[in-house]
Amino acid sequence: MSALILALMAGAVVGLALGALGGGGSVLAVPALIYLLDFTPAAAATASLLIVTATSATALYAHARAGHVRWKTGAAFAAAGIIPAALAGMLAARLPQPVLTAAFAAIAALAALKMLGTTRAPADGPSQAVRPLQAGGAGVGLGAVTGLLGVGDGFLAVPALVTVLAFEMQAAVGTSLLVITVNSLASLFSRSGGASGLDWAVVAPFAGAAVLGAWDGKRLAAKVSGRGLQRLFAVVLLGVAAFMLADALT
Repeated sequence: MSALILALMAGAVVGLALGALGGGGSVLAVPALIYLLDFTPAAAATASLLIVTATSATALYAHARAGHVRWKTGAAFAAAGIIPAALAGMLAARLPQPVLTAAFAAIAALAALKMLGTTRAPADGPSQAVRPLQAGGAGVGLGAVTGLLGVGDGFLAVPALVTVLAFEMQAAVGTSLLVITVNSLASLFSRSGGASGLDWAVVAPFAGAAVLGAWDGKRLAAKVSGRGLQRLFAVVLLGVAAFMLADALT
Protein backbone atom coordinates (compact mmCIF):
# COMPACT_ATOMS: atom_id res chain seq x y z
CA MET A 1 0.00 0.00 0.00
CA SER A 2 1.42 3.40 -1.00
CA ALA A 3 2.49 5.99 1.55
CA LEU A 4 -0.12 8.43 0.20
CA ILE A 5 -3.02 6.03 0.82
CA LEU A 6 -1.70 5.16 4.28
CA ALA A 7 -1.36 8.85 5.10
CA LEU A 8 -4.93 9.57 3.96
CA MET A 9 -6.37 6.65 5.93
CA ALA A 10 -4.42 7.46 9.10
CA GLY A 11 -5.28 11.15 8.81
CA ALA A 12 -8.99 10.38 8.54
CA VAL A 13 -8.87 8.29 11.74
CA VAL A 14 -6.93 10.98 13.63
CA GLY A 15 -9.39 13.67 12.53
CA LEU A 16 -12.39 11.54 13.42
CA ALA A 17 -11.00 10.95 16.92
CA LEU A 18 -10.26 14.63 17.52
CA GLY A 19 -13.61 15.79 16.16
CA ALA A 20 -15.73 13.25 18.04
CA LEU A 21 -13.74 12.66 21.22
CA GLY A 22 -11.74 15.85 21.67
CA GLY A 23 -8.49 13.93 21.94
CA GLY A 24 -6.31 11.15 20.63
CA GLY A 25 -4.61 13.17 17.91
CA SER A 26 -0.98 12.78 18.94
CA VAL A 27 -1.61 9.41 20.60
CA LEU A 28 -2.82 8.05 17.25
CA ALA A 29 -0.75 10.19 14.87
CA VAL A 30 2.69 9.49 16.31
CA PRO A 31 2.42 5.66 16.13
CA ALA A 32 0.92 5.91 12.62
CA LEU A 33 3.78 8.10 11.41
CA ILE A 34 6.42 5.82 12.96
CA TYR A 35 4.99 2.34 12.30
CA LEU A 36 3.14 2.93 9.02
CA LEU A 37 5.06 5.75 7.34
CA ASP A 38 8.63 5.14 8.58
CA PHE A 39 9.15 8.51 10.29
CA THR A 40 11.79 8.77 12.97
CA PRO A 41 10.37 9.44 16.47
CA ALA A 42 11.66 13.03 16.40
CA ALA A 43 10.19 13.73 12.96
CA ALA A 44 6.93 12.02 13.93
CA ALA A 45 6.59 14.24 17.01
CA THR A 46 7.06 17.42 14.97
CA ALA A 47 4.77 16.26 12.16
CA SER A 48 2.15 15.20 14.69
CA LEU A 49 2.15 18.68 16.23
CA LEU A 50 1.56 20.25 12.82
CA ILE A 51 -1.26 17.81 12.03
CA VAL A 52 -2.88 18.06 15.44
CA THR A 53 -2.68 21.86 15.50
CA ALA A 54 -4.47 22.18 12.15
CA THR A 55 -7.02 19.51 12.98
CA SER A 56 -7.83 20.62 16.52
CA ALA A 57 -8.24 24.24 15.39
CA THR A 58 -10.71 23.07 12.73
CA ALA A 59 -12.62 20.92 15.20
CA LEU A 60 -12.55 23.76 17.75
CA TYR A 61 -14.28 26.05 15.25
CA ALA A 62 -16.98 23.44 14.61
CA HIS A 63 -17.62 22.84 18.32
CA ALA A 64 -17.55 26.57 19.08
CA ARG A 65 -20.32 27.17 16.54
CA ALA A 66 -22.41 24.60 18.42
CA GLY A 67 -21.75 26.37 21.74
CA HIS A 68 -19.72 23.51 23.22
CA VAL A 69 -16.61 25.52 24.20
CA ARG A 70 -16.23 27.06 27.67
CA TRP A 71 -13.73 29.72 26.70
CA LYS A 72 -12.77 31.24 30.07
CA THR A 73 -12.31 27.93 31.85
CA GLY A 74 -10.51 26.42 28.85
CA ALA A 75 -8.14 29.38 28.56
CA ALA A 76 -7.27 29.19 32.28
CA PHE A 77 -6.81 25.44 31.97
CA ALA A 78 -4.50 25.75 28.95
CA ALA A 79 -2.46 28.70 30.23
CA ALA A 80 -1.79 27.07 33.59
CA GLY A 81 -0.18 24.05 31.94
CA ILE A 82 2.37 25.77 29.68
CA ILE A 83 5.20 26.32 32.21
CA PRO A 84 4.73 22.97 34.05
CA ALA A 85 4.83 21.20 30.69
CA ALA A 86 8.15 22.86 29.82
CA LEU A 87 9.70 22.03 33.21
CA ALA A 88 8.44 18.44 33.14
CA GLY A 89 9.75 18.06 29.61
CA MET A 90 13.27 18.80 30.84
CA LEU A 91 12.86 16.15 33.54
CA ALA A 92 11.60 13.63 31.00
CA ALA A 93 14.91 13.78 29.13
CA ARG A 94 16.54 12.14 32.16
CA LEU A 95 14.14 9.19 32.43
CA PRO A 96 14.06 5.96 30.36
CA GLN A 97 11.43 6.00 27.61
CA PRO A 98 9.83 2.65 28.63
CA VAL A 99 9.24 4.05 32.13
CA LEU A 100 7.54 7.13 30.69
CA THR A 101 5.42 5.07 28.30
CA ALA A 102 4.30 2.69 31.05
CA ALA A 103 3.47 5.63 33.33
CA PHE A 104 1.32 7.24 30.64
CA ALA A 105 -0.48 3.94 30.01
CA ALA A 106 -1.27 3.62 33.72
CA ILE A 107 -2.61 7.17 33.97
CA ALA A 108 -4.67 6.76 30.80
CA ALA A 109 -6.18 3.51 32.11
CA LEU A 110 -7.06 5.11 35.46
CA ALA A 111 -8.73 8.04 33.68
CA ALA A 112 -10.75 5.64 31.51
CA LEU A 113 -11.89 3.58 34.48
CA LYS A 114 -12.86 6.77 36.31
CA MET A 115 -15.02 7.83 33.38
CA LEU A 116 -16.61 4.39 33.02
CA GLY A 117 -17.48 4.51 36.71
CA THR A 118 -19.29 7.84 36.39
CA THR A 119 -22.99 6.99 36.40
CA ARG A 120 -24.20 10.18 34.79
CA ALA A 121 -22.86 13.25 33.01
CA PRO A 122 -23.15 16.38 35.14
CA ALA A 123 -25.36 19.20 34.03
CA ASP A 124 -23.64 21.91 32.06
CA GLY A 125 -24.49 24.95 30.06
CA PRO A 126 -23.46 28.46 29.11
CA SER A 127 -24.37 29.69 32.59
CA GLN A 128 -22.05 27.26 34.37
CA ALA A 129 -19.79 29.20 36.78
CA VAL A 130 -16.15 29.47 35.84
CA ARG A 131 -13.91 28.01 38.54
CA PRO A 132 -10.46 29.47 37.88
CA LEU A 133 -8.71 27.81 40.82
CA GLN A 134 -9.95 24.34 39.87
CA ALA A 135 -9.27 24.98 36.20
CA GLY A 136 -5.78 26.27 36.96
CA GLY A 137 -4.98 23.37 39.28
CA ALA A 138 -6.15 20.79 36.75
CA GLY A 139 -4.24 22.60 34.00
CA VAL A 140 -1.01 22.56 36.02
CA GLY A 141 -1.39 18.83 36.66
CA LEU A 142 -2.21 18.05 33.04
CA GLY A 143 0.64 20.22 31.76
CA ALA A 144 3.12 18.46 34.02
CA VAL A 145 1.90 15.02 32.99
CA THR A 146 1.87 15.95 29.31
CA GLY A 147 5.36 17.44 29.47
CA LEU A 148 6.73 14.48 31.40
CA LEU A 149 5.16 11.74 29.30
CA GLY A 150 5.36 13.39 25.91
CA VAL A 151 1.83 12.63 24.68
CA GLY A 152 -1.33 13.65 26.40
CA ASP A 153 -3.63 16.00 24.49
CA GLY A 154 -7.35 15.47 24.99
CA PHE A 155 -7.01 11.91 26.24
CA LEU A 156 -6.13 13.45 29.58
CA ALA A 157 -7.82 16.85 29.16
CA VAL A 158 -11.29 15.39 28.60
CA PRO A 159 -11.28 13.15 31.72
CA ALA A 160 -9.95 16.08 33.77
CA LEU A 161 -12.70 18.38 32.52
CA VAL A 162 -15.36 15.74 33.20
CA THR A 163 -14.19 14.48 36.59
CA VAL A 164 -12.52 17.59 38.10
CA LEU A 165 -14.53 20.45 36.62
CA ALA A 166 -17.86 18.59 36.24
CA PHE A 167 -18.26 19.33 32.53
CA GLU A 168 -20.77 17.31 30.55
CA MET A 169 -19.12 15.30 27.79
CA GLN A 170 -19.83 17.50 24.77
CA ALA A 171 -18.56 20.62 26.57
CA ALA A 172 -15.47 18.69 27.72
CA VAL A 173 -14.77 17.62 24.12
CA GLY A 174 -15.16 21.15 22.76
CA THR A 175 -13.15 22.81 25.52
CA SER A 176 -10.38 20.21 25.32
CA LEU A 177 -9.86 21.23 21.68
CA LEU A 178 -9.02 24.75 22.88
CA VAL A 179 -6.48 23.26 25.30
CA ILE A 180 -5.01 21.04 22.56
CA THR A 181 -4.69 23.92 20.10
CA VAL A 182 -2.90 26.16 22.62
CA ASN A 183 -0.56 23.41 23.84
CA SER A 184 0.21 22.20 20.32
CA LEU A 185 1.05 25.72 19.14
CA ALA A 186 3.33 26.25 22.16
CA SER A 187 5.10 22.93 21.57
CA LEU A 188 5.35 23.56 17.85
CA PHE A 189 6.96 26.96 18.47
CA SER A 190 9.70 25.30 20.51
CA ARG A 191 10.33 22.89 17.62
CA SER A 192 10.13 25.49 14.85
CA GLY A 193 13.43 24.38 13.34
CA GLY A 194 12.36 20.75 13.02
CA ALA A 195 9.74 21.22 10.29
CA SER A 196 12.23 21.85 7.49
CA GLY A 197 13.23 18.20 7.11
CA LEU A 198 9.72 16.71 7.03
CA ASP A 199 8.33 14.76 4.08
CA TRP A 200 5.57 17.14 3.07
CA ALA A 201 4.30 14.74 0.41
CA VAL A 202 3.12 12.62 3.36
CA VAL A 203 2.44 15.26 6.02
CA ALA A 204 0.22 17.47 3.81
CA PRO A 205 -2.28 14.74 2.76
CA PHE A 206 -2.25 13.33 6.30
CA ALA A 207 -3.18 16.77 7.67
CA GLY A 208 -5.77 17.37 4.94
CA ALA A 209 -7.53 14.07 5.63
CA ALA A 210 -7.43 14.77 9.35
CA VAL A 211 -9.07 18.18 8.92
CA LEU A 212 -11.88 16.65 6.83
CA GLY A 213 -12.23 13.80 9.34
CA ALA A 214 -12.65 16.30 12.17
CA TRP A 215 -15.88 17.60 10.60
CA ASP A 216 -17.24 14.06 10.37
CA GLY A 217 -16.22 13.50 13.99
CA LYS A 218 -18.14 16.60 15.06
CA ARG A 219 -21.28 15.29 13.30
CA LEU A 220 -20.81 11.90 14.96
CA ALA A 221 -20.52 13.53 18.39
CA ALA A 222 -23.80 15.37 17.80
CA LYS A 223 -25.63 12.08 17.16
CA VAL A 224 -24.37 10.23 20.24
CA SER A 225 -25.63 10.90 23.78
CA GLY A 226 -23.24 12.44 26.28
CA ARG A 227 -23.10 9.21 28.28
CA GLY A 228 -22.60 7.12 25.15
CA LEU A 229 -19.80 9.40 23.98
CA GLN A 230 -18.21 9.20 27.42
CA ARG A 231 -18.25 5.39 27.30
CA LEU A 232 -16.85 5.35 23.77
CA PHE A 233 -14.06 7.68 24.81
CA ALA A 234 -13.23 5.53 27.85
CA VAL A 235 -13.10 2.32 25.78
CA VAL A 236 -10.79 3.91 23.19
CA LEU A 237 -8.63 5.27 26.00
CA LEU A 238 -8.32 1.79 27.53
CA GLY A 239 -7.26 0.44 24.15
CA VAL A 240 -4.57 3.09 23.80
CA ALA A 241 -3.36 2.38 27.35
CA ALA A 242 -3.11 -1.35 26.63
CA PHE A 243 -1.17 -0.74 23.41
CA MET A 244 1.28 1.63 25.06
CA LEU A 245 1.81 -0.68 28.03
CA ALA A 246 2.54 -3.60 25.68
CA ASP A 247 5.00 -1.40 23.76
CA ALA A 248 6.75 -0.42 27.00
CA LEU A 249 7.13 -4.04 28.12
CA THR A 250 8.49 -5.40 24.82
